[in-house]
Amino acid sequence: MNPRHLTLHQLRIFLAVAQHGSFARAAEALHLAPPTLSLQVKQLADTVGQPLVEQIGRRIYLTAAGQALAQAAADVDERLRRLAEDVAALRGIEKGSVRLAILTTVKYVVPKLLGSFAAAHPGIEVAMVVGNRGALLQRLAANQDDLYILGQPPDDWDVVCEPFADNPLVLVAPPGHPLARERAIDPRRLAGEPFILREPGSGTRATMQRFFDALGVPLRARLEVGSNEAIKQTVAGGLGLAVLSAHTVGAELALGELVQLDVQGFPLLRQWHIVYPRGKRLSPAAAAFKDWLFAHRDPAVAPAAHPVPAAARRARGRSAAPASTARSGATPPPPPHPPA
Repeated sequence: MNPRHLTLHQLRIFLAVAQHGSFARAAEALHLAPPTLSLQVKQLADTVGQPLVEQIGRRIYLTAAGQALAQAAADVDERLRRLAEDVAALRGIEKGSVRLAILTTVKYVVPKLLGSFAAAHPGIEVAMVVGNRGALLQRLAANQDDLYILGQPPDDWDVVCEPFADNPLVLVAPPGHPLARERAIDPRRLAGEPFILREPGSGTRATMQRFFDALGVPLRARLEVGSNEAIKQTVAGGLGLAVLSAHTVGAELALGELVQLDVQGFPLLRQWHIVYPRGKRLSPAAAAFKDWLFAHRDPAVAPAAHPVPAAARRARGRSAAPASTARSGATPPPPPHPPA
């Protein structure tokens, strides 16, 4: 294979196919006709001299050659993006792009800052992806974005973690629950209560599990749901209790659709962190956006804005280690696909 026969256009097309796992979705993202995209991928495979993809059903899978080419295409795309931003910075022109990936719970806090950032930095485009912890860890392992906002920093990954905001977890119940009017409820009384849980691997679920395990209180799981909005509706419908970020339930508590139980040890105080791979050079645009997030966050959510209950500190366990200290060790391969 002669690399000089590859074009940037072809590499960007193939990178889109690799990221979307579908010719149709890649064509839609690139505003190309599917036959045009398929032809470009075929020509690229002819140039490489190896099959690049395998199609099983509607899903596209990369061959070994395809994986190598996709990684090379991603490297080239990242280098060109940095070059454009560096040249713009040298000219004194504030232009560029930022790729941000955030947890579903963070969408209640961070998007409010995007409008003011866009007004102050009109030349910088911010692309934001919202997903659960498993999806974000996959993206972090593949270095797909500039910045990530995670609840619980990944252990033993070679990353930079900077505490960004407090994320108190509260215990909510449907209106009229027998415990709604009680105060300082012993958490042991919750044994046998049905709980609506997040999916396995969720930081919220792991934190509440550690809290109740430390007290010897078994959790009775009625449902596992991968969406905070669905959990709120399920609890409001009377199917059980749930532990959720306080940032996600403010409206429902104000409207009386949910009630917050006064349980000893709650709220469980977690933190969100801004995370990126150690050694990654942030572009001028990404560095400016990170600084903006810290400078313009709501003071009420800044780390250490509230005292942490002793029981909550115990429940945090290993996750309570100073988050500003980066984890060491080699970056692991991407974790398994998160539950749907």
